[in-house]
Amino acid sequence: MKLIVGFGNPGHQYNKNRHNVGCMFVDYLKEEQKSNNDDMWKKIVLIKPQTFMNESGKEVAKSRNFYKISPDNIFVVHDDLDIRLGEFKIQKGKGPRIHNGILSVEKELNTPDFYRIRIGIDNRNPENRVAGQHYVLTDFDKEEIHTVKEVFKKIYSELRPFLLM
Repeated sequence: MKLIVGFGNPGHQYNKNRHNVGCMFVDYLKEEQKSNNDDMWKKIVLIKPQTFMNESGKEVAKSRNFYKISPDNIFVVHDDLDIRLGEFKIQKGKGPRIHNGILSVEKELNTPDFYRIRIGIDNRNPENRVAGQHYVLTDFDKEEIHTVKEVFKKIYSELRPFLLM
């Protein structure tokens, strides 16, 4: 079994926020699942924690325990201000310097050894740079949404071999 967790904040008002890009990716995977009746999907659990991001570790741990999934098979998808919009990284055991959602998961799982799918959201104007804590709660504009959807395709292509293992 594999567990893919999309980070974000609960509530309709956050749906298009940069901070919710992890939830958006899980929604993208759900659409892939519907259109591709591959046996792979029988072994994949997709969740979007219904807690605020900083508390997400509790739901990840609960799902891990329920499905008996090792940290090696957990993929946490989240926004990353250290990465430019249109870019991403899939890494195990390392991630952004400070991300309270990731810190929560590490604490609840008692290990940093899970995968992070770090989706870049930084598209700020260097001349008039908005503070990160405010910027992550702003919505993507139409052009940025298009960029994000293209990134989702690339991530899925790179992630698929991990999911087939």
